[in-house]
Amino acid sequence: MTDQNNETVDLKALETRVDELISTVDKLTSENTALRSQQGNLVNERAELIEKTEQARSRIESMISRLRAMETRP
Repeated sequence: MTDQNNETVDLKALETRVDELISTVDKLTSENTALRSQQGNLVNERAELIEKTEQARSRIESMISRLRAMETRP
C-alpha cells in the first residue's frame, strides 16, 4: 500500500512538473514570436532611417556645393 501511495505521489509530482514545463514552453513560444515580430519592425525602421539619412546627406552635400558655387561668383 505504501509503495502505491508513493507511486501516486510521484506521478502527481511528475504530472505537475510536466504541466509547468508545458506552460513554460507556451510562454516562451509566445515571447519568441513577439520578439521576432519586434525584430522585424526594428529592421524595417532601421532601413527607413538609413534611407532618410542618405537623403539628408545628399541634400546637404547639394547645398554645400551651391554655397561654394556662390562663393566663387564675382
